[in-house]
This record gives sequence, C-alpha cells and structure tokens, in this order.
Amino acid sequence: MSKIDHSLFDASRHALEEEYEICPDCGAELVMKHSKNGPFIGCANYPACEHIRPLASHDNHDIKVLDDSPCPDCGHSLVIRNGRYGMFIGCTAYPVCHYIVHDELEPDQEQAVGCPKCQKGLFTKRKNKYGKFFHSCDRYPKCKYSLNQQPVAHTCPECGWGVMLQKQRAGKAMLQCPQKACQHKVENQSE
Repeated sequence: MSKIDHSLFDASRHALEEEYEICPDCGAELVMKHSKNGPFIGCANYPACEHIRPLASHDNHDIKVLDDSPCPDCGHSLVIRNGRYGMFIGCTAYPVCHYIVHDELEPDQEQAVGCPKCQKGLFTKRKNKYGKFFHSCDRYPKCKYSLNQQPVAHTCPECGWGVMLQKQRAGKAMLQCPQKACQHKVENQSE
C-alpha cells in the first residue's frame, strides 16, 4: 500500500482555491459571463445573487497636465487622460468644462452643415465605441439629433427638411431625405 503525500494534495487544493474567486456578497464562485456589451465577471449563484464586476478595470487617470495649452472654452490647462476608450486630451476643469480635443476635420469636409432640428448647432463627425462614424449636432445633450450618413446642406424639395443625406446608388451620387416619412431622392448635381 502506497503512502499518500498529503502536502501535495493540500498544495494542489490551495492552487485550485486561488484559481477561483469567491463572491464577496454570498460566497459562491465567480465565473466569466458574456453579454451584448462584452465579457464580465458575475456570481454563479445568479439570480439569487446579482454581484458583477467588469473583466478589465478602466483606469481613468491623468497622464500629464499641459500647462502651456489653455482650454479654448474656459482657459484652464488641458490634460492628457487615459479613459474608457483610450487616451484623449480634455480640460482640467471637468466636470465644469466638458471640452475635449477632437481630431481635425478632413479636407473634404470643409462645408459646415447646420442642424435642422434645433437650427442652432452644426453637425460634427464622431466615432462610436465600435469604430463606426456618425454625424450629430454639436449642441448635444441639448439637441440629440444624429445621422448615420454624411449630411449635405440641401433642402428637401418634397418636405422642406433642411438637410439631405449623401448616398451612392448604382455608381451615381444621390441625395436622400433623412425623414422617415419622406425619403425623397434626387440626383446630386454638385459633383
């Protein structure tokens, strides 16, 4: 009969315990789960215990204050920050001032298109968290109007809406009204 080495058994059991985390709320095992927003850590005892935490912590912190670069909105210094979607340059007076430095506009986007909804703002090109571009009013959150295609300052001849969308159909440049009730199309003569 062979002798069992209990020290090896205890060491392997200890290694297994370290491999699995324990829920701080109920003591059950924490497991990796998946949702439409990506993976996360959740309690295996769900729905009795709803403890969750993100898989990767987003370390929001200031990297370097740019003392020689004042904010154009309020005059405070700008700062390089590491945020949820990567590094960016913003104002040190946040949350009072929400200024963020955006990429420069491409040369073909020289024409500023006004927002037809609030009639005060201008459309700006933005990128969502999945890398897709969209165009929204620069007065957000006061005006939440946005479009998924390039807006053109052309009034719709059918309904009178202030902008139309630039589209390609069968190799031809077309303009289409973004209003769901209208959707009027005209051939783009500006090209």
